[in-house]
Amino acid sequence: MNIPTRQALPPESYLILLGASLCVFNSNNAFVIENILRTDRSTLAWHDLIDLESGQLKPHVARTITKESGDSAVADLFNEVVSMRNRIIHSFQITAEDSTQMLATKVKKTHEQFRITEDYLVSFLEKNERLSSLLHEYRGF
Repeated sequence: MNIPTRQALPPESYLILLGASLCVFNSNNAFVIENILRTDRSTLAWHDLIDLESGQLKPHVARTITKESGDSAVADLFNEVVSMRNRIIHSFQITAEDSTQMLATKVKKTHEQFRITEDYLVSFLEKNERLSSLLHEYRGF
């Protein structure tokens, strides 16, 4: 793949996982909004919800999906993937010991630093797949 930049980039396999991670999260974020709107048609508008930061959707999820289903599984998993996504988005690039590029991040409260490894990205994708399944189940399809 010919990427038009002279900046150092991680290996292609890492970039593919990173891109896929952002795409599946964005899809699930929109799916969460769709399910919120399906549950509460009275006071909410798509354009207002889509403009919110993902973490700001949490009370809407609790008030609609969690209340309607009687189960916090969607809310809990959504909160987890939002947190993981935040670590990806607010990461910084490093050069690993093997001279490859990758992302690292830190926990905001403790300042503990860790790497966004391919395993982290795969775990993120798997959690998003579970979230998508829960959202489909909630929707009834």
